[in-house]
Amino acid sequence: MRSRFKLSLTDMLRQHRRWERTLAKAVKVTRKALVSATPAPASMPVPAIVKPRSAGKLEEVKAFGSNPGHLRMLRYVPAGLPKTSPLVVVLHGCHQTAEAYDQGSGWSTLARERGFAVVYAEQTHSNNHNLCFNWFRPSNVARDRGEVMSIRQMVAKMTSTHGIDRKRVFITGLSAGGAMTAAMLAAYPDVFRAGGIIAGLPYGAARDVQRALAAMKNAPERTPQEWGNLVRAASPVNRDFPTVSIWHGTRDHTVSLSNAEALLQQWLDVHGLERDAFTQSTVDGYNRRVWKTASGKVAVEFYLIEGMGHGTPLKPRPASRPRADTPGPFMLDAGISSSTHLATAWGLKKPVLLSTLRQAAE
Repeated sequence: MRSRFKLSLTDMLRQHRRWERTLAKAVKVTRKALVSATPAPASMPVPAIVKPRSAGKLEEVKAFGSNPGHLRMLRYVPAGLPKTSPLVVVLHGCHQTAEAYDQGSGWSTLARERGFAVVYAEQTHSNNHNLCFNWFRPSNVARDRGEVMSIRQMVAKMTSTHGIDRKRVFITGLSAGGAMTAAMLAAYPDVFRAGGIIAGLPYGAARDVQRALAAMKNAPERTPQEWGNLVRAASPVNRDFPTVSIWHGTRDHTVSLSNAEALLQQWLDVHGLERDAFTQSTVDGYNRRVWKTASGKVAVEFYLIEGMGHGTPLKPRPASRPRADTPGPFMLDAGISSSTHLATAWGLKKPVLLSTLRQAAE
């Protein structure tokens, strides 16, 4: 029997699908036209497209003083930062740059979230081929000379330009940057309120390259008083010494754990505290010891990071939050964020303005 239809069933189905697609496109175009033609109610403004905020980029400052140490100065200042805000000075380790250390440690992200400024001192290849701060050269760690003077001038530049609170200036660094942090705290105890030394060495541990390499393998043998005397002789200021936070991994084969013990001896002696007079707790699974003054103020603390090698301990954030604590070379995922804990210990918390607004709304 011959079919009365000119099209086969297959052809009819194919044509039907084409009609469905054409109709769907027409409906879609019509809906768009209707939406664009209909004004939004006054009480329901059309939302703007919000782009995610990216981490702050460091900005170089060319002129900040005589710069006897020939270092680079890079800063991050959050938009709208009020006067008398705190400042954190950050010193990278060997084979690192300021940008790389900031990406790993997340200090600029914390600055934006908590309301403070950051300045990075960056080493140059002309000073040190491995980009290490020259913490072992007396000419670079003596007060008002060399690299420490350059870093001091960076603080002065930030203070004059951005109205930084002189009583809330802090410093931290890793490895050679940690050793230079110890030097800055010794040379300028009148400038810094507190410091964080990560996988660093005590002030005065070496005076040349050979002794620096030897000290990295095993800290020199000195009594606590001898270590303390080195700090006391570094500056004419012999009172109100900064609070010191020491961080070290038990599997650090670059800078021996013996240097953390020497740092403890040095700063406990400077603060006049006994080695055994500490309280102990567990933070993010790691041992933390704290030594306090007679008034109850924390003077020295020590984080022992079990199983960690040479680097800055990080605790990466969930993908839903702004990026900070990004693992990389010498930036180690240890499940604890040294940057966050240091910032909190230094009182760098959420801006007071936000707290005031919340209280007013309640």
